[in-house]
Amino acid sequence: MGSDGSFERDQNYITTRITADGRDGYPVEADRYRLVVARACPWANRAIIVRRLLGLEPVLSMGICGPTHDERSWTFDLDPGGVDPVLGIERLQQAFFARYPDYPRGITVPAIVDVPTGQVVTNDYPQLTIDLSLEWTAFHRDGAPELYPEPLRDEIDEVAELVFHDVNNGVYKCGFATSQRSYERAYDALFARLDWLSDRLRDRRYLVGDTITEADVRLFTTLARFDAVYHGHFKCNRQKLTEFPVLWAYARDLFQTPGFGDTTDFVQIKEHYYLVHKEINPTGVVPAGPELGNWLTAHGRGDLGGRPFGDGTPPGPVAAGEEVAAGHGA
Repeated sequence: MGSDGSFERDQNYITTRITADGRDGYPVEADRYRLVVARACPWANRAIIVRRLLGLEPVLSMGICGPTHDERSWTFDLDPGGVDPVLGIERLQQAFFARYPDYPRGITVPAIVDVPTGQVVTNDYPQLTIDLSLEWTAFHRDGAPELYPEPLRDEIDEVAELVFHDVNNGVYKCGFATSQRSYERAYDALFARLDWLSDRLRDRRYLVGDTITEADVRLFTTLARFDAVYHGHFKCNRQKLTEFPVLWAYARDLFQTPGFGDTTDFVQIKEHYYLVHKEINPTGVVPAGPELGNWLTAHGRGDLGGRPFGDGTPPGPVAAGEEVAAGHGA
């Protein structure tokens, strides 16, 4: 926390990269690595979406932590016996300590673990999804979209940076502020940026170019959690997402696109925030709402044109065993 009561996110991640040339000692290989995620986490949800859009399921396995955790890290409590079946560990922390026995920072998802050694490779979530797009191309499915096309990278980076500070991280700045002034500063920046995004998306289907890009993935995971969590839990309550006509239609358009809504687990999302953040919700009561069926209503965004997957195609069905549980989606 800042001295003025503002929330300051620790952004010192493990920056080792898995690359095609293996320059950091970790070359891209099929069946060597395991992506560890939690469906509840917006940063991890990005990696789940990108992995699915690119069709990397056959070569990059995925371990799914439960929605809650304690101060010692995310656990594999959804697996039989509470043990990840590939890594053989109960806590993600064990993979971090296997590489760095005195690792001093938070244990975060998404993370990629080197299966042969059991050691974490990286938890640098912004770079992780970019590398899935650029470094894992040898294993992309036929028809995989270009989520980070070279001609648009500067604009994608610019938009994503603004969205990160004011929206992705902005909701946390509101929720964890410990002074009125810091809260209101973050609140004003959040809704100013949401208004800016509404204006930007009024006449264009996607944030950058005419196809889905990394920028859309990064915005979507915050919008998907907005009414269920951030509006009430984090006091981001000028209006709900459903009260932003343009942003709500944009979010529904993405939600109804394969890879987005079919990776979103609203039950786990709510359990995570309302059970883990005891300082904000000491009772541990999880809200019953909001109604979710409206995520599947017509959005009309197709009238703006655009090609969701560019020259590519939609991904196929969700991989067996990776489906969002019945009753957890919209």
